[in-house]
Amino acid sequence: MPRKKVLPDDRVLDAALEMLHGSGPEALTFAALAKASGLSGATLVQRFGSKDRLKQAALLRAWDTLDEKTARLDAEMPKTPDGAIALLVALSGSYGGIEAYAEGLMVLREDFRDPVLRARGAAWKITLCKALDACFAKTQGTPEGIGLLMASHWQGSLLWWGFGPDWPVQDFVADSLKGFVAAMIEPAASSKQ
Repeated sequence: MPRKKVLPDDRVLDAALEMLHGSGPEALTFAALAKASGLSGATLVQRFGSKDRLKQAALLRAWDTLDEKTARLDAEMPKTPDGAIALLVALSGSYGGIEAYAEGLMVLREDFRDPVLRARGAAWKITLCKALDACFAKTQGTPEGIGLLMASHWQGSLLWWGFGPDWPVQDFVADSLKGFVAAMIEPAASSKQ
C-alpha cells in the first residue's frame, strides 16, 4: 500500500494521542506513529523534530480540544448550580472506563513534567473555575472561590471512582457533586436566615 503523501498535523497528532492514551507515553515512537499514520518516520521527524516535541504537540492538541469542549459546555449550560454539575459531568464523559482513565493518569504525568503543558493546565483551571463561579453568581450563601472548590471536589471524585468503578463515571460524579453543592450551599443559606 502506498504511503499517504499529505496528512494534516491535526490528524497526525490525533493518531499520536490515541497511542498515548491507548498504550501510554512510552508507546509513542516515530516508528509506531509512522505505521499508524501512513507517513514515513523521516517525514514525522522533519515535522516534529524529536519525540519530546511530538509528545508535547500531541498533548497541546489535547489541551486545545479540552479548551474548546469547556467553552462549548460553558455556553450551553444554564448558569445555575445544576448547570455547574452538568458541565463537570459532561467533562467526565471524556474519561471513559477505568482502563482509559488509568492510562489518562499516565498521560497527565507528562503534562506535569513539561512547563509548557503545566501552563496550559493552569490556564484551563482558571477558565473552568470562572465558568463554575458564574453558575453560582445568583445563588445566595455561596462561599468565595466555589469554582475552585467544586473543581477540586470533581477531580477527587474521579479518583475515588477509580478505586471502585462499579458504575458509570458520570453517575458517580453527578451524585458526588450533588452532595458537594448541598453541603456548600444549604448550610450557608440557612445560617443567614
